[in-house]
Amino acid sequence: MKKTTIIAACIAMAAGAALAHQGVKNAAVKARMDNMTAISRATEVLGNMAKGKQPFETGKAQAAAQEIALLAGQIPVLFEAEETDPKSEASPAIWQDFSGFETEAVKLATAAQDAANIADESDLRTALRSIGATCNACHKAYRISGD
Repeated sequence: MKKTTIIAACIAMAAGAALAHQGVKNAAVKARMDNMTAISRATEVLGNMAKGKQPFETGKAQAAAQEIALLAGQIPVLFEAEETDPKSEASPAIWQDFSGFETEAVKLATAAQDAANIADESDLRTALRSIGATCNACHKAYRISGD
């Protein structure tokens, strides 16, 4: 996938998340959505640096990657119970193949942890491609609206 496509997808996810999460009644679903929004926002920091919308800063890039790793580690626990809400974008496939879903969450956490040592813009692009690919794979398999 092209770098610009991954970056655009990451930024679009962050922008759309706020609107999609309005009116959620189920607290467990809201917690999941909040976690995903936080991952999206941290990814957006990396994407904006990669696009040149903000200058590359090693510390901010590393902090964003660490945040993604931490939040990704929480995904399996947040999705363990099959909670529903009309606003939820979680596919039933999550609970039909929970071990596969957990594997995808671990892949994201690992990609982000590997990216936590971002030292330059080349590292940033590599990290963003890896993080973006794991997000996209999981969303394709386990998200209703996909992206």
